[in-house]
Amino acid sequence: MATHRVAPALFPPPSYSHSVVVEAGERLVFTAGGVPLDPAGNLVGPGDRVRQAEQVLTNLSEQLRQAGTDLEHVVNTTVYVVAEQTSDLSTVWEVVTASGLTVGPHSSTLLGVSFLGYTGQLVEITAVAVIPS
Repeated sequence: MATHRVAPALFPPPSYSHSVVVEAGERLVFTAGGVPLDPAGNLVGPGDRVRQAEQVLTNLSEQLRQAGTDLEHVVNTTVYVVAEQTSDLSTVWEVVTASGLTVGPHSSTLLGVSFLGYTGQLVEITAVAVIPS
């Protein structure tokens, strides 16, 4: 099982753990970047980070479901946000924390970037999750 750890000598993280230890023998799933595309491949929420984050999390949930797990078993994420200011990151992080991903809490890195792979894309999330036995 995954054990979430906070290092007492470090700053207290607001809604994530400093590390996650996964015992040998666990099955893991590593997702490709979750993007804000609908089933037909169309961009959802042009110009809207919140709507795109919601779609990314919907798609991530489906990726995990297909692998036999869910958001509550995610142990690590990297969240990419096309951002001009810190508040752009905070806006997306609020959607992430409301999603169930921080139940663990999982370890995560939140990054502001210049652009992502699809024209108009503002949010992408990669994840690692434990597949429960």
